[in-house]
Amino acid sequence: MTGVTTEDRAGHAVASELSTLDRYLPLWIGAAMLAGLLAGRWVPGLAPALDAVQVDGISLPIALGLLVMMYPVLAKVRYDRLDTVTGDRRLLVSSLVLNWLVGPAVMFALAWIFLADLPEFRTGLIIVGLARCIAMVIVWNDLARGDREAAAVLVALNSLFQVVAFAALGWFYLSVLPGWLGLPQTGIDASTGDIARSVLVFLGIPLVAGYLTRRFGERARGRAWYEERFLPRIGPLGLYGLLFTIVLLFAMQGEAITGAPLDVARIAAPLLGYFALMWAGSLVLGRLLRLRYERAVALAFTAAGNNFELAIAVSIATFGITSGQALAGVVGPLVEVPVLVGLVYVSLWARRYFPQAQHMSGTSVRVEEER
Repeated sequence: MTGVTTEDRAGHAVASELSTLDRYLPLWIGAAMLAGLLAGRWVPGLAPALDAVQVDGISLPIALGLLVMMYPVLAKVRYDRLDTVTGDRRLLVSSLVLNWLVGPAVMFALAWIFLADLPEFRTGLIIVGLARCIAMVIVWNDLARGDREAAAVLVALNSLFQVVAFAALGWFYLSVLPGWLGLPQTGIDASTGDIARSVLVFLGIPLVAGYLTRRFGERARGRAWYEERFLPRIGPLGLYGLLFTIVLLFAMQGEAITGAPLDVARIAAPLLGYFALMWAGSLVLGRLLRLRYERAVALAFTAAGNNFELAIAVSIATFGITSGQALAGVVGPLVEVPVLVGLVYVSLWARRYFPQAQHMSGTSVRVEEER
């Protein structure tokens, strides 16, 4: 008779307790991507209509989707525990090195390896590598049962460095380093003020809303009511917001993506390599540093994700909406979304290799906080 390990039983328990929405998440995301692509291709004037009203350069409907997506997860964060994360130097230093030294360098190398003959796509991918994720990564981390407090701190850290370092790194990787290597040079139009405003809107608003919701909710009714009654009610909004955002994002770019399948394939190849290398390398690093599973997986997803909204906005502002650079940014979520959803499930499987992992039951987006 085949033995059943504790890890196998824990994994089966997690799977059996997932809601229908969570259990079939890859199916819903695939359907959302397809629906968006088809709508963008077949509904005349849809993309211009969605993009007619903007918030800081981002379509208003997409901006609302991002805010709704992030709010429930940030409302689940126990803000009185953030000091346990800020004191973890292994985690913070690793995140800074992975995001601001390793990530851009890896994308630069892959872009030149795969797209040496396509300068517009190459430049677009390098810009993607500079834009560190501050939005969807929060959802991926939560689905993989990562440490919410750690993810919140790492995303805030990324946001700060994004404001300070994005333009400087763009200058280095697109102008200085290619010059040193005897390669073609270019530049970007990225205002520090614009980047700071984007961070304040798309991270600041849901972060403040989540903090105030927990603070006043616990003060009025207590932590038990807040986590056992209130959070399960708002939890589904995160996934609904995610699906809504995916539909709109792909609808706006559906014609560009479906109209150039070979270009999309060329751009997708280095992106696949990037996500695999950054996620796997970060998770292994977390294991070597003896981080708990929850913090190791938060480190992995924050290192692997990218802020495609920022990359697309910078590419459009610098090179134009029909440019190859903008298309490279558009292809980003086409690859990132299904790949990182798949890595959520790989993460849950990999928990068995973390002796200090705290196996939790229930869903990570729809149920109350167990920690």
